[in-house]
Amino acid sequence: MPRLNQPKRSEITSDEIHRRFDQLFGDKDPALDPGTKEGTPGTWWTTMANEPGVFHLIEERHKWQYSSERALSTLHRELALTRTGWARGSQLVYSQHRKVLRRLGVEEAKIDSLVNWSSTEHFTDQERVLLGYVDDLVLGGGRVSDERFAQLRSVFSDVEILELTYVTCTYIMSATMSLALRLEWDDRADPIVEIATGSGPLHA
Repeated sequence: MPRLNQPKRSEITSDEIHRRFDQLFGDKDPALDPGTKEGTPGTWWTTMANEPGVFHLIEERHKWQYSSERALSTLHRELALTRTGWARGSQLVYSQHRKVLRRLGVEEAKIDSLVNWSSTEHFTDQERVLLGYVDDLVLGGGRVSDERFAQLRSVFSDVEILELTYVTCTYIMSATMSLALRLEWDDRADPIVEIATGSGPLHA
């Protein structure tokens, strides 16, 4: 179960939230009858509805990233976000953005190869630079070598790099929030637990 309250529609005063709920849930009250029209649990949205200001910021991020004014291509953005979901351990971000790549016509083998992109031949040189940079952001916490950044600037414009950096970092946040609050497909037990077999360190 999500770790925070799921407010009922009657408790929500924000017109923006009500409009978004209409799009996602129809005329249902998702606090009482969960599930979006697309088949996801919908708990990301119902949790964010606790604070209309946070909800608004997330909506504005979506409008920004999907705007036709973006310099970064849709394909490059979705490769970055799918890799971000996997690297950050969020089934929500990974699963949802795999679906976007599929709608863009990306072949299944390439989508599957995002989990071990550096060991496959499915990606162009430009895409490999992008994915390496995404790993620097997600797994390296932003520690990017001068060599990597020089490669990045050789194949992307400064505006594209800024957009890539911003959208990736916002999805690191989204993935972290989803894991911490146990939302959507991240509502699951931690997979790292003690196994009963064995009595201690392997060298003992």
